[in-house]
Amino acid sequence: MIRFEEVAVTYDGAPEPTVQGVDFEVPEGELVLLVGPSGVGKSTVLNAVSGLVPHFTGGTLRGRVTVAGRDTRTHQPRELADVVGTVGQDPLAHFVTDTVEDELAYGMESLGLAPAVMRRRVEETLDLLGLAGLRDRPIATLSGGQRQRVAIGSVLTPHPRVLVLDEPTSALDPAAAEEVLAVLQRLVHDLGTTVLMAEHRLERVVQYADHVVLMPAPGAPPLLGAPAEMMAVSPVIPPVVELGRLADWTPLPLTVRDARREAGPLRERLALAKGAERTGPPRPAAVPAPRRPSLRRGKAPASTASTVAEVRDLAVRRGRVEALRGIDLTVGPGETVALMGRNGAGKSTLLGSLVGLVTPTGGSVRVGGATPHRIKPAELVRRVGLVPQEPRDLLYADTVGAECVAADRDADAAPGTCRALVSELLPGITDDTHPRDLSEGQRLALALAVVLTARPPLLLLDEPTRGLDYAAKARLVAVLRTLAAEGHALVLATHDVELAAEIAHRVVLLADGEVIADGPTADIVVSSPSFAPQVTKILAPQPWLTVSEVREALA
Repeated sequence: MIRFEEVAVTYDGAPEPTVQGVDFEVPEGELVLLVGPSGVGKSTVLNAVSGLVPHFTGGTLRGRVTVAGRDTRTHQPRELADVVGTVGQDPLAHFVTDTVEDELAYGMESLGLAPAVMRRRVEETLDLLGLAGLRDRPIATLSGGQRQRVAIGSVLTPHPRVLVLDEPTSALDPAAAEEVLAVLQRLVHDLGTTVLMAEHRLERVVQYADHVVLMPAPGAPPLLGAPAEMMAVSPVIPPVVELGRLADWTPLPLTVRDARREAGPLRERLALAKGAERTGPPRPAAVPAPRRPSLRRGKAPASTASTVAEVRDLAVRRGRVEALRGIDLTVGPGETVALMGRNGAGKSTLLGSLVGLVTPTGGSVRVGGATPHRIKPAELVRRVGLVPQEPRDLLYADTVGAECVAADRDADAAPGTCRALVSELLPGITDDTHPRDLSEGQRLALALAVVLTARPPLLLLDEPTRGLDYAAKARLVAVLRTLAAEGHALVLATHDVELAAEIAHRVVLLADGEVIADGPTADIVVSSPSFAPQVTKILAPQPWLTVSEVREALA
């Protein structure tokens, strides 16, 4: 159904190809997962299927890409629209109408389908993706995850034979991600739809793939194989595979269920290690035993009379929607708090209230002793910084270097401060790179560096790992841990349960605009079937959260 024949893509002005040696085939009715580190060209490969590369992006495509027998070099994207449905990393760039129902119908209108067919398919898709309650909502009022489901629904309604999806679950809560993946499975198995998908959150999707295309490094030719075979050699792996490698399980498990079947001996070793830690003699202080660097979260900061942020009985109403009500939250210096909950629960609205973008309709918000929406931006930036879901909202210069110079100037920081952060988060990115040429994850890291330049006491991050591979996420975690150790307070709105397990001292669960749980990370996530990380599910009832903790216990 999809065929790449020795494909190489070189963008205008680039010294070398972004991808080369791409040669593989995706049979009809299969789900194939495209895997690799950030920046290796996964989006370029996906866009070549829909014809966006090279007709929209420019550049030179060598070799041949065919979809259902149509050569993408000689067929414009509009001439492939009846065969290929595409959802990119940025749902906002996908929308052409104002409301959910109109967006679901637009693609079918463009193809000239009968009104009765359109009506039936819209209703089916609303039910499939849990969007029925949002059908009349303006798209501008939806959360990031709700927009992502609408974007996916809008390409499902025309019933394309091929679906191309770039990070389809990146902004979805765990339950919504499972629903979307179940729909894709149904399309593949029951209707013979062909799906080519790139996704960094492999813990969600790798078990559903028929084959994996591994892009191991920039410029390296892709490898095609069975999921377990590719995970054995991949530089990016989900926690279940990382734990399998650590425990030397063969074959490597791809699901929590498979891993639990192998986990008995590992649980016994961990129980013994934990018992020895409790009962063994203390190590001599004068000759400390060599240890690996600790990868644990670190202890929560001691209680202090000072607070960085305080929210009391907060209420926010947006039109007819009561986005938040009765919210109480206190964040102290050095504390890392993860806001979690389903899409539309109010996480981004709460962050917006803390940074002054949202005006409360009731209650109070205080950050550093001031009311955020009442102080000048120049003063606010030194109290609180927000990295939004859409990093491009913060990026306006033509090059990475210019962004860094502007960030240093706006924050009154020493020259080179922002550039040093970019080098840590995005190794290998040059000053003359245009932000639009970065991947979604790379733009996110650049936006984070811009905000961190001012070193605000309170740092807010909205879905900070969206589009990041595991290595980039590890670098982000290291930076955030350092900031917390220096006394910065961090509040993250995230659906990434692995990130929360790795870094958060506290988890605050929101539902329908209310706080339903607030407590230590281990207490909240271990007891939650939706928000428990993979390691917790595999090693239950023992309360392990991350592979790092397991590795340290066995060392």
